[in-house]
Amino acid sequence: MSALDQGLFGDSIAASHLAGKFVALEPQRLLRLAIEDLFKNRIALVSSFGADSAVLLHMVSQIDAALPVIFIDTLHLFPETLAYRGELVSHLHLSNVITVTPEQELLSQADPETFLWSSDPDGCCDIRKVKPLSKALDGFEAWITGRKRYQAETRSELALFEAEGGRIKINPLAAWTDSDVVRYLDENKLPRHSLVAKGYLSIGCIPCTSQVKPGEDPRAGRWRGRGKTECGIHIHAGSDI
Repeated sequence: MSALDQGLFGDSIAASHLAGKFVALEPQRLLRLAIEDLFKNRIALVSSFGADSAVLLHMVSQIDAALPVIFIDTLHLFPETLAYRGELVSHLHLSNVITVTPEQELLSQADPETFLWSSDPDGCCDIRKVKPLSKALDGFEAWITGRKRYQAETRSELALFEAEGGRIKINPLAAWTDSDVVRYLDENKLPRHSLVAKGYLSIGCIPCTSQVKPGEDPRAGRWRGRGKTECGIHIHAGSDI
């Protein structure tokens, strides 16, 4: 069965149909269906190798360790994140991790002093994350994210499937809680990102990531005080991705 063959692909009707049909599936079964059937050879996992990333990466590795995994190195990442990427790639035997970086010419023009994050965080995210991912996703018809409803109020109604710029975006862990994540990590003895133990519960770029205080949303430490909650990957899809 193909989502394309059934005329389900690439719009809000498609996403709604898929969500209604597969809402009861466990994440592992949903991932297998998407990878081996619905979007066979046309799907990628986008991973930040952040605080919770080991969960989806492990699930995918049990289905197809050669599935394309897109990792965006903004050139502002914590060294701990880069080390964690290497650790998980080795631990899970991932064989197709694609690291993408911002275009050097664009950086030279828009952020020559590498300080754009301070004056224009949206612009910084656009050239360092949104545009590189847009290019990396060319040729794919679906992609997988690790977003969850509990992470922030802005994600509280996150759908299992979303339509985005001619692609289907899949959020297999949308309904999971923090307890579900911790339990899975423990049960599968997965390595943890070293910054989590230091209070970094959502880990992005160094300048725009801070520790999370007790009782705050896990993403409260991102762009603190900026009135910004997303990098742009999930809010500019109509024009950028």
